[in-house]
Amino acid sequence: MEFLCQAPGCNRRPFKSRNGLTRHERTFHIHDPPAILHLRLPRPPSPNSNTRAQASPCLNEDRGHERFDPAHGSGGQEDEEQAEGDGQVQIDLIQGSGDQEDEDDHFMRPDRVLGDQEDEPGADATRPNSTDNTEEAHTVNGKEDTPPEYPDAIENGKGEGNNSLKQTHLGQLMPLSKTIATSSSILHLAKPCDEQGNYLPENAPPVPRPEPGPDDWSPYNNCIEFEAADFLYRRNQMSAKDIDFLCMLWAATLARHHDKPPFENHEELYNVIDSTLLGDVQWQNAKFKYNDELPEGETPPWMLAEYDIWFRDPRLLVHNILDNPDFREEFDYIPQHHYIPRGEHYQRRLKDFMSGNWAWQQADEITKDKNTHGSMFVPIILGSDKTTVSVATGQNEYYPLYLSIGNVHNSVRRAHRNAVVLVGFLSIPKADKCFTNDNAFRKFRRRLFHVSLSHILHTLRPGMTTPEVVRCPDGQCRRVIYGLGPYIADYPEQALLGCIVQGWCARCTANKNYLDDDPEMLTRKCNHTDLVVQELEIGEMWDTYGIVGDPFTNDFPRANINELLSPDILHQVIKGTFKDHLVVWVEDYLVHKHGKTRADEILADIDRRIASAPPFAGLRRFPEGRGFKQWTGDDSKALMKVYIPAIVGHVPDDMVRCLTAFMDFCYIARQNIHTDESLERLDDALDRFHRYREIFRTEGVRPNGFSLPRQHALSHYRALIEAFGAPNGLCSSITESKHIKAVKEPWRRSSRHNALGQMLLTNQRLDKLAASRVDFESRGMLEGTDKPHFTPPEDEGDAPGPRVYNHIDLAATSQRKYSKDVPSLAAEVEQPRLLELIRRFLYDQLQPDSEISSDDVSIEDSPCFNERVYVYYSAAATFFAPSDPCGVGGMHREHIRATPSWYRGPPRYDCVFVNTDPDAEGMLGLDVARIHLFMSFRYHGIQYPCALVHWYERTAPEPDEATGLWQVEAQYASDGSPILGIVHLDTITRAAHLMPEYGSDFICAIAPHETLDAPSIRTYFVNKYIDHHAFETLQ
Repeated sequence: MEFLCQAPGCNRRPFKSRNGLTRHERTFHIHDPPAILHLRLPRPPSPNSNTRAQASPCLNEDRGHERFDPAHGSGGQEDEEQAEGDGQVQIDLIQGSGDQEDEDDHFMRPDRVLGDQEDEPGADATRPNSTDNTEEAHTVNGKEDTPPEYPDAIENGKGEGNNSLKQTHLGQLMPLSKTIATSSSILHLAKPCDEQGNYLPENAPPVPRPEPGPDDWSPYNNCIEFEAADFLYRRNQMSAKDIDFLCMLWAATLARHHDKPPFENHEELYNVIDSTLLGDVQWQNAKFKYNDELPEGETPPWMLAEYDIWFRDPRLLVHNILDNPDFREEFDYIPQHHYIPRGEHYQRRLKDFMSGNWAWQQADEITKDKNTHGSMFVPIILGSDKTTVSVATGQNEYYPLYLSIGNVHNSVRRAHRNAVVLVGFLSIPKADKCFTNDNAFRKFRRRLFHVSLSHILHTLRPGMTTPEVVRCPDGQCRRVIYGLGPYIADYPEQALLGCIVQGWCARCTANKNYLDDDPEMLTRKCNHTDLVVQELEIGEMWDTYGIVGDPFTNDFPRANINELLSPDILHQVIKGTFKDHLVVWVEDYLVHKHGKTRADEILADIDRRIASAPPFAGLRRFPEGRGFKQWTGDDSKALMKVYIPAIVGHVPDDMVRCLTAFMDFCYIARQNIHTDESLERLDDALDRFHRYREIFRTEGVRPNGFSLPRQHALSHYRALIEAFGAPNGLCSSITESKHIKAVKEPWRRSSRHNALGQMLLTNQRLDKLAASRVDFESRGMLEGTDKPHFTPPEDEGDAPGPRVYNHIDLAATSQRKYSKDVPSLAAEVEQPRLLELIRRFLYDQLQPDSEISSDDVSIEDSPCFNERVYVYYSAAATFFAPSDPCGVGGMHREHIRATPSWYRGPPRYDCVFVNTDPDAEGMLGLDVARIHLFMSFRYHGIQYPCALVHWYERTAPEPDEATGLWQVEAQYASDGSPILGIVHLDTITRAAHLMPEYGSDFICAIAPHETLDAPSIRTYFVNKYIDHHAFETLQ
C-alpha cells in the first residue's frame, strides 16, 4: 500500500516517527490563514483644513542667498548643554551648487480614488497593491483607523477567501469572497495615470517606458563588457594599477587573434561607467558659516570656518527607487490593514511599513486637500549615523545620511539591495578642546545639523502638497505625494533630532528622573511643543519639559519629529539594555556581593562557560569569554544567545528571570510579523522585565532606580510597531551595514588624501552599475550570467526558493573513504548495532500501519538488508525563518555537521530536532537527538536518506521556571550504552543547540567540541535563543 502526503500537489512519502506514523505535510507545507487586506479609505476632506508649514518659515531672501532664521533649529547633544541664549545662533548658506528652484506642478486633479478590488481569476491584473504570495488577500473598505468589531459567528464567503469581511460605505459587515466586484462609484487609490497626470481607464496597460532595443547595452558594447566592468569595479574592487596590468595581459593574449579586450585601461573603464545615464544623480555642495554677532577680542576659529555638506537631490533618488522594476513584487502602493483569524475573531497582522497605522493616518490627513485625491503616498525614511573609517589620526570620521521609502517591503530594505541609498554627507564641526563645552559652539552644532537637513530635503517639499507624476516599479505612472517618515537614529542622535535635553525621552514628556513612572507623561506633539516654546522661558523649557529648540521638521508639512523617531533594536535593546546595562549590572552585583577578588573568580568561570558553548551554524566564538576591547553589534547579539545558561548558579534566580524576560522581549520585538497576540506577549515580557529588574535595586546595584532613556524606550515599542510595522525594517543595523558599502569600502579604495571627493565618485559609479544591471535584467538580457548575490557565512545564510516550513538535503557528495557494505562500515564508525538499527528502521518504513514499534519486534521479523550504504558528513536544512538572516522570500539555510574532523580540526556532531508528534505544539512535538552519522541507501527501489542518532529526553514536562528553557539529558540503557536509532531525514526539522547546565559548580576549561561529551555534564538546556526560528518554534 502506497502512502503519500495529503498536501495538495505533494507526492512525498510519509515517515515513521519515534512514536508512530506521522505525515510530513505539517512539517513541509505552510498553511497560513488568509489575511484580510483592509485598504485605506480616507476621511472626507474638510473645507477648513490647513496643513502645517506649507513653506519653510525660516527661509528669507538676503542678497541672493538663503538665510536661515535664527529662531530655527537646535537640539540635544550627547553631553549636557546649557541653554542660555539658545535663539541667538545664526547660520548663513554662503554657497550652494546645483540649487534648483521649486517647479510648478501642472497635473490634472480629478477626484481621488478611494479603494481597490481583487482581480477576477484569470484576469490580467495591474493591481496597485501587493501582498504576500503565501496568503490570500482580501479587501476591506472602511473609514476606521482600527478594525471593526466582528460578530462572533460569520458565514463563510464563497470561493477561497473564507472568513473574510468587507465593510460597506454604511459601515455594515457582510461576507466577502476572494473575488470582489467593486462598485464603479468607488474611486481607486493610487490609480495609474499617463505622463501628464491624466488617469487611465480601468485595467489599462502601463504607459510604455522609452526603452532601447533588446540588444542595446549602452554605454557598453556587449554583455561581456558590462560584466567585466561590474566585476572589476564593484565585485573585485580592483585598483587602477591592477586594472591596467590586467588589461595589458588581456590585450597581449588577444593580439594573436587580432582582437582586443573590453577596455584598454582603467581610464576607459571609468569613462564608460561615468557615461551611464541610469542612476545618475549628481553630487551637489553647500557651504555654511556662523552668522551671528562675533565676540569681542579673539574670535574662535570655528566661527570663521566654512562647513561643507555634500548631497544628491533626494527627489531624484526617490524617483530612481520608485522606477526600479526589481521592487515590483515587494512594493505597497497604498496603506493597508491586514487581519487574520484568531479563534472566532480577527486580529491585526503587522509586517511591512505600509501595514502600520501611521501611513494610514497620513493618507487621511493628505486627503483633506482635494487636489491630492488619487495620489500615492510615498513616506521618506531617513537615517544618519557617524562612522569612523580608521583608528589612525586625521580626517577619518564621516556623517552619512541615508534615504529609503516606506513603500518597499522590510525584507528589501534589510537585504542590502538598492532600496536604501546614500543621499549625502553632513558636516562635523570641530573645535579646540577649550571650546568643546562652549555653549555657543554646542548650539551652533545643533543648528548646523538641522539647517543642513532642511536644505538637503527642500526639493521634496513641493511634492508634499502638490502631486507629481512618477513611474512606479510595476511600470505604471502615478501621482505621488511625499511625506517625511521615520528617522533611524541611535539615542544621542534622537536627542539631537528631537531637540530635547540629553537624558529625556524624545517621544514623551516623562520626567528624566523617573522615566518609567511619571503619571503625567504625555506624548510629545507639535502643538504642545510650540505652546511650550511660546509661553515658557528657555530655562523652564529645559528643566520642565527637556525642550531646547525647534527641529528641521517644522519646515515641512505634516511632520512631527517626535513621532517619527523609529524604534532602534540595535542600540536601544541589544547594545543598550543588554550589553551596557544588564551585563554590566550582573558584574556590579558580583563585585558588590562577593568583593572584587571573588567576583573576578566567578566572572572567569562565566567566561569559561561562554567559551565552552558547543559549535552551531552562525554562532560567533568566544574563546576568552566576554573579554573584548571593542564590542560590535554582532558581538552583543552572539553573547545574548549563550549568556543566560552561563550565569545560572552564580546569580539569584530573579536576576535570571529578569534576563529571561528581557530576552523574550527582544526576540518577540525582532519578529518579522506581529499580531495582536505577539504584542500581548511583548507587553507581558516587558511587565516581567520591569518586575524582576527590581532585584538590581534591592541588591544595591541600582539604588537610584532605572531612569534610563534607552531602557525606557522599550515601553514605546508596542505603539511604534502598531504605527510603523515590524521594527526590523527600521533598525539602525540597516544603516550601519550600509556604512560598509557607502563609506568604509570607498574610503579604502581612495588615496586617503581628500578622500571624500573620491568616495562620492565611487558611490556614484556603484549606483550606475547597479541601475544598469537592473535595467538589463528587466529586459531579459542577463539570463545565464553571474548575477550579484549576498554571500552568507559558510554555515548559514539566505536561501532562494518557495516558502516551506523545512526541508533537509544531504550533501551533494558522499564520503568515498568509507566501506559500502554495512558490516565493514559498522566497524569503521564503531557502531556494532548499525545493521540491526537499519533493519528496524526499514520495518517502521515498510509497516506504517503496524501498531507494534520496531523496538518491540524481534530482529528476525525485520527486513533483511544487504545493500550499499553511502556516508555523508553534512546535511543542509532549509526552512522559512523571515526573522533570521534570509533571502527576500524568507528562506534560511543552515548546515548540520556529523564529521570526524571539521576543517581538519576536532570532530563535530551536531544536535537536531526530530518531529515525533506533529499534533503537539512546540517542544512537546519534538525530540532532541545528536547526529552520529548521515547516510543514504536504496531498498526495493526507494531511496532512504537517514541519520543515525543518539536520543535525548526531556527531564520535565515543562521548561525550567527561571530560564524558560527546556532541559534534556542523553538517554542510556541500563548497561550504560547509548540509546541509538535511525530516523528518516524527513523527520528532522532543523539543528538544535544545547548549552550545559553547570549549576553553581566551577568548571575547568572545556573545548567546545568536547562539551556534549563531557562526563561531568549530565543536563543540558535546549537553547531557544540561538536564533529567532528556534525561539518561535519552542514557544
